[in-house]
Amino acid sequence: MLILGITGGSGSGKTTVLRQAEKLGALLLDCDEIYHELLKTNRQMLWEIEQRFPGSVENGTLDRKKLGRFVFHDAEALQDLNAITHRYVKEEVLRRIEVSDAPFAIVDAIALFESGLDKLCHATVAVTAPIEVRIARLMAREGISEDYARARIQAQKPDSYYETRCTHTIYNDDPTLAAFREAADRLLRRLTNTR
Repeated sequence: MLILGITGGSGSGKTTVLRQAEKLGALLLDCDEIYHELLKTNRQMLWEIEQRFPGSVENGTLDRKKLGRFVFHDAEALQDLNAITHRYVKEEVLRRIEVSDAPFAIVDAIALFESGLDKLCHATVAVTAPIEVRIARLMAREGISEDYARARIQAQKPDSYYETRCTHTIYNDDPTLAAFREAADRLLRRLTNTR
């Protein structure tokens, strides 16, 4: 199966690329969604998170804001969290690819390279957008404050990190998203040989 990797910071527009891929029949593997599903179903992963970040799991449920206080301003803590979660997410991605009969798969992962998922991909695409646009999208999508959205973005890699590692880049600076959708569709069709 052809596997494409999509990466970029929060609020950059990766979900829009996924929706375009879905129209082409792709198996969508949104690693953030998979992570959130695993938080509800994988007790072992939650237990490991609680062991490293005491108080971040209450009554079997992760408190994202409490966890955020541990990791957003501490690179070592974020690395520890990623070491736990990447392993479980990668296992689930591989399981879903193995049972799918889709024409191609698209793996959406902010940590595509750090998790090792890029090694599964035939091509990788960086999705980038101006920081202020990303902050506004996060605030609207998740109902969080500007300070919290800014802290999340600052804890992530800069656009240049993704651009230099990926085989392709899509810039998402169109306020209407129309041109961005068209650019994503063109690139996906070219990479998958879809007419």
